[in-house]
Amino acid sequence: MLPSIVQITTENGLGSGIVYDSSGHIVTNAHVVGRAKRFEVTLASGGAPRTAKLVRAFNLGDLAVIKVDDPAGLKPAPFGDSARLRVGQIVLAMGNPLGLSGSVTNGIVSALGRTISEPTDSDSPGATITGAIQTSAAINPGNSGGALVNLAGEVIGIPTLAAVNPELGGGQAPGIGFAIPSNTATDIAQQIIKSGKVTNTHRAALGVTVQTVVDTEGQPVGVGVARVTPGGSADQAGIRAGDLITSVNDTPTPTTQALSEVLTSLNPGDRTKVKIMRPDGSTTTVTVRLSELPGG
Repeated sequence: MLPSIVQITTENGLGSGIVYDSSGHIVTNAHVVGRAKRFEVTLASGGAPRTAKLVRAFNLGDLAVIKVDDPAGLKPAPFGDSARLRVGQIVLAMGNPLGLSGSVTNGIVSALGRTISEPTDSDSPGATITGAIQTSAAINPGNSGGALVNLAGEVIGIPTLAAVNPELGGGQAPGIGFAIPSNTATDIAQQIIKSGKVTNTHRAALGVTVQTVVDTEGQPVGVGVARVTPGGSADQAGIRAGDLITSVNDTPTPTTQALSEVLTSLNPGDRTKVKIMRPDGSTTTVTVRLSELPGG
């Protein structure tokens, strides 16, 4: 597997990637590529770095595909079926933590089906990942975009995020990391390679632009609607700019992150109850038929 794991270097840092096919496509995390369009790719076997360019980033799911200009000698990785994973299964995390090429850590699948939200920074819009694999295999800076591998030598996930512990000042919580399932990664990668963009996100959307609203004490109280997509799901249900979304299907949504996490558990086409507060202080509940979140 190690020859299929590469190091990706940008002006602002480095990460890992997985050789996807013999044409030179490499799948990685969107936060690894950041805002860069050109990259240097170094193989685990060494040699001079190769130049690569961005094909497309899918920021909402923290996935991206880049393409090496010279694909000669690249070894595509075999991808397994992440739906067959079981808690307790032994896995290996492969990548380039801290620039240490070809590093491997071991652990187990600790849990399945997690929904996690990434912190927002200059290189990441704060993606919400559904169905994430929780693992005890160490995931350190530089591991992102690499491979979570089963003992059959198949990629079953892409290590993406290490949990942080507020009690440690935001330091990494040992033994808790998260990976994007391989089935999600291959689906998005195939769409990008075929169409140059993500044509089917499989994610539900309300059709609104929102922001977190806080009270006089600075505590989040709901999600304010800044804009409603004309003709979209929310528009048809009667939601208007200025409304405050306080819950979806009776689940409180005090922040945009909470709203995003609720929506990721739903599907396009679902009929959903949305509780809103109007600008005059009155409250009402409307039924919204969810649309599909555009990928772009």
